Amino acid sequence: MPVSLSGRHFLRLLDFSTEEIEYLLKLSKNFKDMKRAGVPHRYLEGKNIVLLFQKTSTRTRCAFEVGAMDLGMGVTYLDPNSSQMGKKESIEDTARVLGRFYDGIEFRGFAQTDVEDLAANAGVPVWNGLTTEWHPTQMLADVLTMQENFNYDLKGRTVVFMADAANNVARSMMVVCAKLGMNFVACAPETNWPEAELVEECRAIAAEHGATVKLTADVKEGCTDADVIYADVWVSMGEPDEVWGERIKNLEPYRVTKEVMGYAKKDAIFLHCLPSFHDTNTTIGAQKAEQFGITEMEVADDVFESKQSKVFDEAENRMHTIKAVMYATLS
Repeated sequence: MPVSLSGRHFLRLLDFSTEEIEYLLKLSKNFKDMKRAGVPHRYLEGKNIVLLFQKTSTRTRCAFEVGAMDLGMGVTYLDPNSSQMGKKESIEDTARVLGRFYDGIEFRGFAQTDVEDLAANAGVPVWNGLTTEWHPTQMLADVLTMQENFNYDLKGRTVVFMADAANNVARSMMVVCAKLGMNFVACAPETNWPEAELVEECRAIAAEHGATVKLTADVKEGCTDADVIYADVWVSMGEPDEVWGERIKNLEPYRVTKEVMGYAKKDAIFLHCLPSFHDTNTTIGAQKAEQFGITEMEVADDVFESKQSKVFDEAENRMHTIKAVMYATLS
């Protein structure tokens, strides 16, 4: 029976089957091929979407806007100062209003309950562009990048998430690895491991697909023979400045360096959802270098700029995969 995601919300990958995720990935590749070949694909002409952003972003906003325009749709962007959602108007009421105007709603913000409330009340597909708990659109881009580098053969591959393995990207990666039969390793201090309940749920899913979920605080043990080493920023947007000192102290041993990449397989790749503090060429990077005496955080610059680094392919793939999600749920 063919896969259909028409009318579905896209809130977290736990809600999708392996077959549905694989369908979205195949659709993403098709859209990428068409984009590269200059083949028009305005399949959703006449539809309109709105992007609700509590947290700003370069890749998520641009991916949704360009993807929607490629599909022929109109786009409205609302930043935190352009909407009364949660201030003068409840999320439920905002959803019921926007659902009358738009064919789809993207939300990027803090609580997962917010995007779920939007979905429960909008009457149109709602897409999670990031919450504190989950980042499902990022996962499709990550997996498409892995497929491109490993000849579309991912079953049995090992993905290692370094440092803060309890954040939204790490938790989402653990889920998608389990669903697609990839081994997932959280290589981090015990204080930064995913919650036990989710780990056990993912272990059960992984076992069904011949894969494993492992937690370790030992860098060499965690990264040996890995196919993918993944890093993310140590402090997420919206967290207080006071956490920087403790995070740097706890997570510095988990910086992805040439030595760390040396534990992995020779053809291993490095991924990062960006932005990255791999030098001091940003305001925050320069501030933290002066404050804490470090010029690199989650990844060393020579790794970030190496041939093993596929971070800009990964960033581009946000557009192709988000396009697939919009098309699949709106067509």
